[in-house]
Amino acid sequence: MISLDFLKKTDVFKDMNDDRLRAVLNCAELVQFKKDERIFTHGADATHVWILREGAVELRSEPSGKNVSGQVPAVSFTSEAQAFGWTCFVPPYKYRLSGYCASEQCKVIKFKREDLLRLFESDKTTGFQVMLYLLGAVGRQFLQLQDEIARKRGIEVMSRW
Repeated sequence: MISLDFLKKTDVFKDMNDDRLRAVLNCAELVQFKKDERIFTHGADATHVWILREGAVELRSEPSGKNVSGQVPAVSFTSEAQAFGWTCFVPPYKYRLSGYCASEQCKVIKFKREDLLRLFESDKTTGFQVMLYLLGAVGRQFLQLQDEIARKRGIEVMSRW
């Protein structure tokens, strides 16, 4: 079950009033995955944005779109209440990473891009708040990637968080 209280804890929806949260809740579906189960695939059409409800999700770089043992570098882990899959709003609307359940099980909330876009069209404030959050998420993921590249090159990385 997805509650308004949980949505209020998420970075993306925390500043919204209950009416807006109810509208967002109408676009949400809770799904469950088991350890190492793929949630979405690199290169696939990005049709959803996701929020972790429970467990852990690992985002991996997989240029081939296949899970090749020993060659799957983790780009980032998402923690509870974080959104991922934002590329569903950015042309060419393809996932840039693959998402996997990284815990024994995980529960994620998925939102169809089309449902959210209809909501944003009817309520511009909600659309603005979500897109503002997603811009921040893009920036954080870019910095994580930049830090990971620096670490692999042996460069000390100062904490930004």
